[in-house]
Amino acid sequence: MKKRLTPEEAVKKIKTGDILLVGGFGLSGSPLTLIDSLLEHDVKELTVVSNNLGEEGRGLGKLLVSKQLKKAMGSYFTTNRDAVKAWSANELEIELIPQGTLAESLRAGGAGIAAYFTRTAVGTKLAEGKEVREFDGEPYVLEQAIKGDVSLVKALKADTMGNLYYHKTAMNFNPEIATAGEIVIAEVDEIVEPGEIVPEDIGTPHIYVDYVVTNDKYMKKGGRYVEQDSSTRSSQNRTESSKRASRW
Repeated sequence: MKKRLTPEEAVKKIKTGDILLVGGFGLSGSPLTLIDSLLEHDVKELTVVSNNLGEEGRGLGKLLVSKQLKKAMGSYFTTNRDAVKAWSANELEIELIPQGTLAESLRAGGAGIAAYFTRTAVGTKLAEGKEVREFDGEPYVLEQAIKGDVSLVKALKADTMGNLYYHKTAMNFNPEIATAGEIVIAEVDEIVEPGEIVPEDIGTPHIYVDYVVTNDKYMKKGGRYVEQDSSTRSSQNRTESSKRASRW
């Protein structure tokens, strides 16, 4: 059984200056409840590794506005104008990483591989200052693995052992991120009994997951998570509390 925490308790595992690995592509597979809780936690100078920085005022975009971020490492930041403005004003460091390289660097970090060679970015500014070697007559650039202090991932379900099931595109970077952090915190919509997630649907085995929190703030409408009003949230919390007593 994995340790169950509230979102507020979970984000206290994060310290000023930490490297955070955060799942999501756009807002799909983004741990929105944990991010919101982090706004209330007195930490700063964070480096976030994620595909992007959410949207304006949503997801990781909130941490940008709250000025808790020092650096962002990822692939696609222009969907959030606040990120572009912060970079232009020298308020945010940005390290661009091609999406495939980002995924492989996270996978390597989780697998204990220090670095690897890839043809991606050869001959571009992204390869400047990096070692380039030739294999089979072709140049390859050396990329280092990425590891983090804390990983935040979002799954649809967890069982009480901590096995995670990701829904469709939420698979994106979450499985790799769940292997590459010293501490792994999973935000889920539902907790079920062992066996209710069939083995072939497990995106992250429980061995990687340290803590589990439940999303009681957002609900899915039309394929998009939206914030619930207070009355709906209160009713859901009462239902979840009754389930909790028998499962944990």
